[in-house]
Amino acid sequence: MKHSGAFEVDRADRAGGEVRHQMAEIFADGFSQWLTYFSRDRDVIVNAFAHMFVLDQFYVALAGDRVAAFGACTDCRSFSLELQSAPLRRYLGWFKGSMAALILKREFQKPFVDPPSETGSVEFIGTALSFRGQGAASAVILHMLDHLPYRNFIIEEVADTNIPAIRLYEKLGFTEYKRKSLSPKQARRSGINHMVSLCLEKA
Repeated sequence: MKHSGAFEVDRADRAGGEVRHQMAEIFADGFSQWLTYFSRDRDVIVNAFAHMFVLDQFYVALAGDRVAAFGACTDCRSFSLELQSAPLRRYLGWFKGSMAALILKREFQKPFVDPPSETGSVEFIGTALSFRGQGAASAVILHMLDHLPYRNFIIEEVADTNIPAIRLYEKLGFTEYKRKSLSPKQARRSGINHMVSLCLEKA
């Protein structure tokens, strides 16, 4: 476990306690705009998705026994999330649970085509509501940049409306290298015009 300012950063599978449930709470709050179709009940979302985190791919910033922020970093070949149909159907119902498994698996478990070598994929950065603006997410990302054996790091497809996240990544040294336009229909529905991808090359 490494100290980073007010937080201790550790790999999630070493953190113990209620780490998986707390990560699911942060996920439910941070990704609520994508999840309301499946349920508007936060507790239902937390219980339905708590199973999916591959804990040895995630790092958590801890404030005592509370998860303040988390993020994953994979080798561009492994997945940081693994969605299972059974718990999704148990909490969301058979139809919406099946839809979640189908739609979100396609979205969250999307393999890289010709994954770049010596590159880490930074994914699913999230901060607990009560710790936002306190540097918890920065602590997680800096820990990954400092301790993982990659020469390059990428962050794929951040919504252009997520200005705080993009500013954070740029502050930490990431620069935009790709921008994908959404279709007019998708843009109208989501309010997002582009998905931005960023990269960082270590000196």
